Amino acid sequence: MSYDAIAILMFSSMMLMLLTGQRVFGAIGFVAVVSAFFLWGDRGGYDIGFSAAMKLMKWYPLLTLPMFIFMGYILSNSRIADDLYKMFHVWMGGLRGGLAIGTIGLMVLISAMNGLSVAGMAIGATIALPELLKRGYDKQMVTGVIQAGSSLGILVPPSVVLVLYAMIARQPVGQLWLAGVFPGLMMATMFVIYIALRCWAQPSLGPVLAKEDRDIPLSEKLALLRAGLLPIFIFAAMMVPFVNGWTSLVESSAIGALAAFLAAVLKRRMTWEVFYHSVRSTLGISCMFMWIILAALAFGAVFDGLGAVKAIENVFTEKLGLSPWMILILMQLSFILMGTFLDDTAMLVIVAPLYVPLVKALGFDLIWYGVLYTITTQIAYMTPPFGYNLFLMRAMAPPEIGLKDIYLSIIPFVFVMVLALTLVMVFPQIALWLPESVYNK
Repeated sequence: MSYDAIAILMFSSMMLMLLTGQRVFGAIGFVAVVSAFFLWGDRGGYDIGFSAAMKLMKWYPLLTLPMFIFMGYILSNSRIADDLYKMFHVWMGGLRGGLAIGTIGLMVLISAMNGLSVAGMAIGATIALPELLKRGYDKQMVTGVIQAGSSLGILVPPSVVLVLYAMIARQPVGQLWLAGVFPGLMMATMFVIYIALRCWAQPSLGPVLAKEDRDIPLSEKLALLRAGLLPIFIFAAMMVPFVNGWTSLVESSAIGALAAFLAAVLKRRMTWEVFYHSVRSTLGISCMFMWIILAALAFGAVFDGLGAVKAIENVFTEKLGLSPWMILILMQLSFILMGTFLDDTAMLVIVAPLYVPLVKALGFDLIWYGVLYTITTQIAYMTPPFGYNLFLMRAMAPPEIGLKDIYLSIIPFVFVMVLALTLVMVFPQIALWLPESVYNK
């Protein structure tokens, strides 16, 4: 068999195994190791898996993964997120659509605490959604707000997805996180502008909070403000030393985890149950990501050995005659298509061995492309018929919100996200200015 035919067989075998419902890391790792056995014999098969495991164990920045996941679970399980929503509820309720705008702010802070979109979705659906519906907000708009806001969790640092991308693309995690700051804040701002304009044009969609709900003493407002700003102080305590070069990324992640733990202790919410569930959840999520990274490294090693990436590059550039930008756009469209039935980690692991070397060969910056991938994944999360966020919302939403409402709710937000993606593609410095400035300093 030719190497091109072997590469196609590997890829199709992996997709077939995934369709059978096998775990992502099991399907990808199995295809990688079995292919290595047939290609290079016993020694090659053993070496592929073993070298991938050693590479994973030696990757020091991976220590940030359990630290940030632990920080997010501590802040979520100790109900500090509830304080955040109360703060936005009181301070933003006097504006048209103020609670929806406050929900976007809540999602940004949850993203900075957790790094996973699922956490934002769970908190938004259980805390914010019932309150918004009770206050007379349009059910389609607020459903879209929570889905769009929760997707920020995979872009705003500390993004767990960008850690996974960093390992597979062999890029610095710190630069990727900094690259996600401005695009994430820009997208959140665009969501806020859309909500404000929509509620200004149609006041019935986001009515002002009743005066009796807002008429509370200033001392209570300030107390809520202090409670709500606590996660911001934790984030600052973690990121300021890192940005100024006083600590490494791993040390900053340890500071963040310790600060979250102390905050829960000082607020007298650090019970044994909170600690146990946080540690157990952290262990489960961290092990899942490590297995996925291990499988991806093994699969990528076999693909590199076959020269499959060079063959694909020749097909696009020489046989089809496509420009680098056309190839890049086709890659993003393929992510959106895959996002209709796969989650972000599965998408990255499946195509990273092909796309990352190809992006580098085409002359694009891999840090910038990591942000493009993440934004495209956010769009894919919300794209019917099988978007990941759509089914999460369906599982968590109250009975009065049907599947039709969920599908219709995301349409305007998808357009906003496509606009944000276009801006980052046309103006790469939106993503690259901050990491370049910090690392050059």
